[in-house]
Amino acid sequence: MKKRFFYCFTFFLFCYSLLISHYSLSQVELVESDNSVYGFLKRMQLAEIIPGYNSSDIPFSRYKIAEYLKTIKSKYTKLSSADRKFLEDYEAEFEYDIYRSTKKRYSVISSENIKNIFSNKKQKGLFSYTDSSFTFFPGITARVSQRSSSGDSVKDNSILLAEAGIKIRGTLFNSLGYYLNLKNGQPVTGNDSDIVFARESDPELKGNTNFISRRNFNSFEGYLRYQTKSDWLSLTFGRTRLIQGKGYIDKLFLSDNTYLFDFGKLDISYKKVSYSFTYGSIKGDSVYRPLQSKNIATHYLNVNFSDAFRAGFWEAVIVSNQPFSFTYLNPLSFLTSADLSSGREKTTENNALIGIDVEVVPVKNLSLQSTLLIDDLTFGTLFKKDSLNENKFGWQFGALWTNSLNMNFSAEFTHLDPFVYSHRTNKSTYTNRSMSLGHALPPNSDEIALKMDYNITNRLNIKIMYQHQRSGEGIILDSNGKITANYGGNINFGLGDAYLRTNGFLDGIRINRDIFTFGFLWQPVKQFYVEGKFQYRITNNISKDLKFRDFYYFATIKADL
Repeated sequence: MKKRFFYCFTFFLFCYSLLISHYSLSQVELVESDNSVYGFLKRMQLAEIIPGYNSSDIPFSRYKIAEYLKTIKSKYTKLSSADRKFLEDYEAEFEYDIYRSTKKRYSVISSENIKNIFSNKKQKGLFSYTDSSFTFFPGITARVSQRSSSGDSVKDNSILLAEAGIKIRGTLFNSLGYYLNLKNGQPVTGNDSDIVFARESDPELKGNTNFISRRNFNSFEGYLRYQTKSDWLSLTFGRTRLIQGKGYIDKLFLSDNTYLFDFGKLDISYKKVSYSFTYGSIKGDSVYRPLQSKNIATHYLNVNFSDAFRAGFWEAVIVSNQPFSFTYLNPLSFLTSADLSSGREKTTENNALIGIDVEVVPVKNLSLQSTLLIDDLTFGTLFKKDSLNENKFGWQFGALWTNSLNMNFSAEFTHLDPFVYSHRTNKSTYTNRSMSLGHALPPNSDEIALKMDYNITNRLNIKIMYQHQRSGEGIILDSNGKITANYGGNINFGLGDAYLRTNGFLDGIRINRDIFTFGFLWQPVKQFYVEGKFQYRITNNISKDLKFRDFYYFATIKADL
């Protein structure tokens, strides 16, 4: 009965909003979170071209991206020569969203000269259809990826993966956006150990249940999204990547470190205030036993107090073995209080988190951010040494500097207390398919990360990153298999945090990791890519006086038409 009421109410709200809205001729489907336009917009924010841009809750609609690009175009004389080339590329990619034109678009299925498929000026696709109330843009994707490893702990592995897909997007009646991206792939070469290596080094493969057993992998993104005029309210139902938080290298709130999940999302924005509510279904287990259900609810309120200062308040709760509840579906509530008043016998079965983040732009081309994550907080034991891990925090400080040479330099320090993200029942860990929804760093760890992102041209980008990580790990069992110590370094195993011992930071088996990563992305022809990544990882087990050196190699050729 509750579900039926919810569906009826949602349908009524959609129909009512559709009736009162006016045609805005806007494309309301979302721009994928890994699109390079977000990096360009961030650079334009720090260059004071679009100072009101807020990068902490993406993806954005094509309508919103187009509005930013229009503003950048209006300040064309302030752009560097390199940024003008980037703008030219994005004007072709978002041509219909900006100008309601398809003159710079090439359709593969057409009588047009086939040579245009290699044009550097045109945006390619299978074909396109547009009229006053309906748009349809289908496309295809293809990728071949060679992945290898060698070293002390990963040994020698080599695997070749091939993948192809089809995608469609568009907008109905200038208000309802749709998107579907279907992909299927399989290994071309590789044995069982190569399959395991590929799975452990790629979240998309790790979250794909068919990869190990059936030697193939498939995935999809798809959603319907309703948006009002001027994008003050939107409703999204489906599956795509969501990223939340102000981190420049990795995020504490919602990141791209895990597999996609299904959700419903409400977004409201008014002038300098924006608010989003998400209710989604994720997959989890408890000591490798599948759960009947596992859900996530989040609230995220962002306020741009000025062009130089913005702040956000975020909260989330992971709910296990409870398929649906209006308690967590209320977009105007405090999730921690709602969880405690849910009426369940054991509210500690769920995992509530709170976060606060701020970003400051003190001078042109420089931004600073700080994030605080509170996993558990008990005021009565906050300053006691024997609090049995009742207070768990994560925090992050970061800086991003960009210059006229299209170089971005970022530095970030991240600290996670023991048991952050994990949960004492193991059922409500902050994970999806055993991978962190937040930062990739394991609990009971800290990290210093340095990154250079250099656009040599608008078609050639290189990235260099260094990470130094310190971790405390280890779970100790007695002869009967009973836990005698858990140092809080395993995100998927939080048992023992409240009854064994109080852990000091970095207690347990001490592990240091130094990770050097070099990557490049070359676009020799628009929408055809050559991508490479090399990673050198040094793992130093200080407690056992062991050191491992491992190498990872990735090379990819892909097309996105």
